Amino acid sequence: MTNRIVLFCTGAICLLGGLLALFNPLAASLTAEQIAGWLFLFAGVVQAFAAFREGWSARAWLTGLLGALGILVGVSLLARPLEGIIALTWLVAIFFLVSGAAKVMLSWPLRKMPYFWLLLGSGTLSVILGIMILAGLPATAGIVLGTMLAIDLISSGVALIALGLATARGS
Repeated sequence: MTNRIVLFCTGAICLLGGLLALFNPLAASLTAEQIAGWLFLFAGVVQAFAAFREGWSARAWLTGLLGALGILVGVSLLARPLEGIIALTWLVAIFFLVSGAAKVMLSWPLRKMPYFWLLLGSGTLSVILGIMILAGLPATAGIVLGTMLAIDLISSGVALIALGLATARGS
């Protein structure tokens, strides 16, 4: 599969996911929180099992503690979804800030390219979304998380589709 097809398909998936999240932001927030809870729980169980099989070494104890922490976080997210949404909203805000800054920095070497502005805009939008999320916490976490996720997915999807189309024209 060529790079342009991967970029285009990834962009289309991001765009579709963003549109679905935009139509129901609370459901998107709850879904993301529940998925995270199950992932933490599953990873914690696997880590704890690996530690148990390893024996009584210091590494096994550390692995077991990390597994127990994963289980605790997973159970906590699954048992208390509204508090979990607030915690995940903090994490998503930090992610948006960091990923937005990275996109902005990655865009600068492409200043002379016509698609520079799309990457720069996507990065700037991610930073703005991170700031907006942090400003509204905790009162608006349920709606804001899903809405911000939708906007970022749509923005990233459009940028990736454009990059895929640009790559197709350049080859």
